[in-house]
Amino acid sequence: MEHSHGAPRAPASSVDTEQLALEMTERFRQVLSTRRMNELTLRSGQSRPSSPAPRDFGTPQPPSAQNPPPPYSSLRNIPMVPQPPQDARSVRFRNMLQSLSNMPLRWENPGLLDEALRVVPLEQIYNQAEEESQILQAEAESLGSGKKAAWGYQDCVVRALMRWFKRSFFTWVNNPACSRCYSPTIVVGMAAPLPDEQARGANQVELYKCSVEQCGTYERYPRYNDAFVLLQTRRGRCGEWANCFTMLCRAVGSRVRWVWNSEDHVWTEVYSVHRKRWIHVDVCEEAWDKPRLYTEGWGKKLSYCIAFSADGAMDVTRRYIRDPSKYSLERNRAPEAVLLHIMDEIRAMRRNNMSKQEKFRLEGEDMREDRELRGYVISSIAHKVSKINADDIASGRYSSPRPDPDSAKALEGRTSGNSQWIRARGEGGRGTSNQQDPHNQHPR
Repeated sequence: MEHSHGAPRAPASSVDTEQLALEMTERFRQVLSTRRMNELTLRSGQSRPSSPAPRDFGTPQPPSAQNPPPPYSSLRNIPMVPQPPQDARSVRFRNMLQSLSNMPLRWENPGLLDEALRVVPLEQIYNQAEEESQILQAEAESLGSGKKAAWGYQDCVVRALMRWFKRSFFTWVNNPACSRCYSPTIVVGMAAPLPDEQARGANQVELYKCSVEQCGTYERYPRYNDAFVLLQTRRGRCGEWANCFTMLCRAVGSRVRWVWNSEDHVWTEVYSVHRKRWIHVDVCEEAWDKPRLYTEGWGKKLSYCIAFSADGAMDVTRRYIRDPSKYSLERNRAPEAVLLHIMDEIRAMRRNNMSKQEKFRLEGEDMREDRELRGYVISSIAHKVSKINADDIASGRYSSPRPDPDSAKALEGRTSGNSQWIRARGEGGRGTSNQQDPHNQHPR
């Protein structure tokens, strides 16, 4: 071992072996560090034959310009940051959603809601709701103390209202019958609304001609958007049904949502205070809490399901698509971060004049719903995993899956509309034969 010049050699007996070992270890570490740096430099393809030793072996050197850090797009599970729309397509999507978000505001006029209740047999509705509520409560008590009824009283009110609306009040229209001879009509095209039709909220009018040549009468079918006008006409398709029924749910005191689907359907969601969650209601089908009806029942594929209320908007697609690999369509109208920004924008606009307490309550509700929607994704993954057994893993094959008991009630075809119209839309269902509802069949 050499020491610095001029330093006397210490006697062997006085050498500090521990200090000597530390010095040797440090020099060995420096040699290895220098070798590693040289190897990295050679791998990077630099033209220099060798690399000088680093100035400070304890400080990490900056990365080479030829090896930039990975882009953020390669990272996963990072919370999405809302981004305003930049391209023209995203801007059009935002404008459309903001226009659709105005629909629930039309049902917030207390005077008109009171007037709307005049057409509802309230005594009949409340009696049916009270009877059903008591039955559900008795069933819960029979299962043991502390059991909660399946639905609360207000839920039963909406269920009774749905049955009355579907069976006694509203009529489904495919082609309106000839007003002269009551024969079926044939679609001709579209016509501009007349002044009185436009004054009542009709933006477009469908034109039909009687199928009997000797008659030849033309029929106009205005598509009204005003729920209070629909209380008088009492007919339409899913748009009119959902519009009028959702308004009546609001009139009986429920919090409501109007759900827009980009694949040409609309329905209702009602908030259940008893369950503390939003409930799917499709009055056309008399369907209560069957969100998987459209995918697993009708066999439809969906892309966007957006729920609008007087309090804001929420992307609820995950509630209605439980198996994206089978039932999801491409969502290409805007990037997901832009859609998140649009939802936040509509919520902020609707809650701008609310008190802090009300905003806080709604934000908590949004968080609970987000957990619920994420739970559907987790449940779907867990269900798929649970269908794989040990023999499948050992053989490398995937046997027939076990049926999902929760999806059985969704295996229904569409009942609103005639058979030809349902077949044309591909909504006949897969689980059962399509049973036509006589309340939805237009007289021929």
